Amino acid sequence: MTTRTIAYTDGACSGNPGPGGWAWVVPHGPHGSGGGDHSTNQRMELMAVLDAIRSLEGPLEIVSDSTYVVNCFRDRWWEGWLRRGWINSQKKPVANRDLWEPLIELYQERDISFRWVKGHSGDRWNEEADRLAVEAGGRQTAVRGETEESAPGESVATHSPAAPEIEGHVLVVMGHRPPELGGYGENLFTAAVRDQLRTVIEAKATVHEDLVVISGMNLGAETLAIEAAAEASVPYEAILPFPHPESRWPSDSQKRFRSLVDQARTVRTLERKTPDSNQKVAGSFRRREAWMRRNADEAIVIWDGKDGAIGKSVRSLQDDLGEENVWVINPNELK
Repeated sequence: MTTRTIAYTDGACSGNPGPGGWAWVVPHGPHGSGGGDHSTNQRMELMAVLDAIRSLEGPLEIVSDSTYVVNCFRDRWWEGWLRRGWINSQKKPVANRDLWEPLIELYQERDISFRWVKGHSGDRWNEEADRLAVEAGGRQTAVRGETEESAPGESVATHSPAAPEIEGHVLVVMGHRPPELGGYGENLFTAAVRDQLRTVIEAKATVHEDLVVISGMNLGAETLAIEAAAEASVPYEAILPFPHPESRWPSDSQKRFRSLVDQARTVRTLERKTPDSNQKVAGSFRRREAWMRRNADEAIVIWDGKDGAIGKSVRSLQDDLGEENVWVINPNELK
């Protein structure tokens, strides 16, 4: 009897379009991932499936959280596309034909089935594929390897949420760091930003009784947001990229950080090991930001409208949450 290989696939994109990543993983077996510097979520989902089929032999079961992928085969969209000469049911050219065409050819030649799984629902291997895709999007290089083994009940990923899904209406805060906010110490500028954040958080708490603020705990806007939440008596959760990210900070900043972390409702450390290079640290921060975007309902961003990196985060949040759910506060208007 021929064994059917199960492969979990996923795609991720920072902005839509924007830099993206794709990945597939066979439980307790091989995995592959890669990136695209100007892509979309749908293209990354398709790339993950296409590469998995090209890389793995024999009968396959593809497990994906993309209805775009799974429904094409479950509902046999592809048959209509071929019949109409790659025109969809709305009489428009099929999007992403350059990926769909080789994928459907392989599907016709091979023994391949598709199964949908709900994304970010705690499925071990869906989470692993997601982690690899996000990592590939940040790294923009192709990787092949074998899945690491883990103890029973433990996530296989070295980068994984340390607790279940966040309970409540989740507000994430991001933005400028100390150089753009008057320096590392307390000053009139940081006080004005904190007061504005408290005002917005208090207003949102009157609408959402279960409001919870999440923060990556970086110095600057993220730490000010936590202090504002505490002043407003709104619970907050600290989302750390890896253990002790504050170790390189000035001693006063470290004390402030630890005090705030001690008062958090929950502290989630997404990676078990501290990165050993600046490049890996940067990758950890990108993955942490992507995790927060995925788990948020609304966002506040402290942005002067000029910083390109923060602007990119704003666009990604708007893509993920909708423009109406992203508040941008210009700190220069608070001076």
